[in-house]
Amino acid sequence: MISGRTIGAAVSLALVVWAFWGAYEHGRLTMDAEWQARWAIRDGGDKQAWALAEEAEREKEQTRQNSINKAVQDGQRKIDQVAADAVTARATARSLQRTVDDLAGRLAAQGRSNSCTAAASQAATRTALVFADLFKRVEQRAGDLAADADQSRSRGVTCEQAYDGLGG
Repeated sequence: MISGRTIGAAVSLALVVWAFWGAYEHGRLTMDAEWQARWAIRDGGDKQAWALAEEAEREKEQTRQNSINKAVQDGQRKIDQVAADAVTARATARSLQRTVDDLAGRLAAQGRSNSCTAAASQAATRTALVFADLFKRVEQRAGDLAADADQSRSRGVTCEQAYDGLGG
């Protein structure tokens, strides 16, 4: 038979075990809450650092893009100036060519009018015409090459400026 004392001892033991278990659970829950608070603080700091870093990177990207845009605008302005200079140079070359053509025409007319020196004059006229044609071709080719070189240089400088803008 189970005596009252045994039951009392069992109940006391159960109360002690229950008290220890309650204290253990309370400590565990308190520790969990403390760690959760620490993690929340750390996560908040991480989010803030992330936002600041993202903002700084956006500013860098904006600065780079502005630098590239400026380089492109400057480059286009230079290319437009080169194109305008090429038009002016071609107009000057055409004017000079008209002058050379007029002189060659006068030489040809003079050679026909003077019979004494007709043969010598015709040879000189032919030579002048050949030189005039050669001059025209050389001037045209030089103008084309100069325009191409100027545009290539302007585009290269623009590219370099855009690349340098990426480094900052």
